Amino acid sequence: MALLPRLARCTGTRLSRHIFTLPNLSSFSPFSSSDGGDSPPQTYHERKIFPYSRKQLYELVADATAYPHFLPFCTGARVVRKYPQHDHPGRTVADVELTVGFMSFEESYISKVTCRPYESVEAVAASATPLFKSLNTVWRFQPASAQSPHPSARFPSEAPPQDPRNAAQGDSRPTLVTLDLSFAFANPVHAAVSATFFGQVSKMMVKAFEERCAEMYGPGKA
Repeated sequence: MALLPRLARCTGTRLSRHIFTLPNLSSFSPFSSSDGGDSPPQTYHERKIFPYSRKQLYELVADATAYPHFLPFCTGARVVRKYPQHDHPGRTVADVELTVGFMSFEESYISKVTCRPYESVEAVAASATPLFKSLNTVWRFQPASAQSPHPSARFPSEAPPQDPRNAAQGDSRPTLVTLDLSFAFANPVHAAVSATFFGQVSKMMVKAFEERCAEMYGPGKA
């Protein structure tokens, strides 16, 4: 009987070596605040002048099903539902199922895509997903002057606002494209793993969009 207490002590020792608490990895995430809480979403802003009309650029971005052809990390897109916009003729709102994948991660979610003809396309994740807590993208298209400085200039001179309806009538002036991207990962591990490349995703999106434009419309007019 004396063996039983000794066996119990040995078993308890073995169990104590296998039972442990997972560490809090949020402190390793570059997207967490110093007190361990979640920091605000990461935001990025890009702007560049394209040698294409607003109509051409808008139509590329408004076609959500084509996103896998030029958006980094987008591997699938399909329109789930469209909402009639009787109060705003021409405007379209649709629920689009988007699939994003990078490294070993892949996630599908519903994004509400609002298209304002020749002005903007906004995509907002309808709800939090296991991968993203929030994900918002806004493309804007404004007429730019042919005498505008280099596209990398911080404040390129812009032409006066134009009636969006005129964009459909063959306006061939160059277009100032602005991209605003905001996202927050739901999991600090995903944020830490992706930090090395996801911080450049807005620049990658503009570059990929530029290549898509050249593929669809040619080099454009300077």
